[in-house]
Amino acid sequence: MSSQSMTVEIGDVSIGGGVPLTVIAGPCVLESEAIALECAGAIKEAAAASGIQAIFKASYDKANRSSISSPRGPGIKKGLNMLAAIREASGLPILSDVHSLNEVEAAGEVLDVLQIPAFLCRQTDLLQAAARTGKVVNVKKGQFLAPQDMGNVVEKLREAGCERVLLTERGTSFGYHNLVCDMRSLVVMRETGCPIVFDATHSVQAPGGLGNKSGGDRRMVGPLARAAAGVGVDAFFLECHPSPDDALSDGPNMIPLSELSALLASLAAIDTARRG
Repeated sequence: MSSQSMTVEIGDVSIGGGVPLTVIAGPCVLESEAIALECAGAIKEAAAASGIQAIFKASYDKANRSSISSPRGPGIKKGLNMLAAIREASGLPILSDVHSLNEVEAAGEVLDVLQIPAFLCRQTDLLQAAARTGKVVNVKKGQFLAPQDMGNVVEKLREAGCERVLLTERGTSFGYHNLVCDMRSLVVMRETGCPIVFDATHSVQAPGGLGNKSGGDRRMVGPLARAAAGVGVDAFFLECHPSPDDALSDGPNMIPLSELSALLASLAAIDTARRG
């Protein structure tokens, strides 16, 4: 990808503008402070070993689960307290999802990055409320949108005063229970001037594929991530867990924490080679 995006500053982390890669990583949902801290420590170590910057992510509430019986997380109050403690212990910036207007103010007081989930990426009031917090906003491209449509999303955020915007590709619906990644979208979305993130773990998800929960194929995380690194992105979004098969959410598409270091090293090497 030849053109460079603007640079977005998040604490000591810089994303875009030709600076080294960033990884946004962590478990899908907050399960316990112990698991989250284990993940944060491993993410920080693996990223540093590959010369990559790191941001910790985890959801305090998974509001769009497949089933009414699916675990959703600790909720906003307890979850934000946990995330604040993780940032204090790890020194990493923190990202989490916001799903409704009544969450935004409290989340904006704690989070470094507010993330708009893919299903909500066209919700104007939610986007603009997040923009008005003054925090960085990461928007996941809806599975139903063309990459060109994200220009309208960016315009909504900028109209509300937010210039620090990240855009994330996470796959496009292809029939039932299947997603595909069109690497052209990484180039198209870069035309907005925003740093571009590739979500390598949700891109291998099979939404609702297991009936009352989503499936996925974590074997494909590495190949897709390396393809995106070859095209050129500013950051990667990777969900990881000490034992994905035992995770409360998105286990089939999360990578084991033990595999993170090798994956980041390969992505850094490709990114270095691409830059020449």
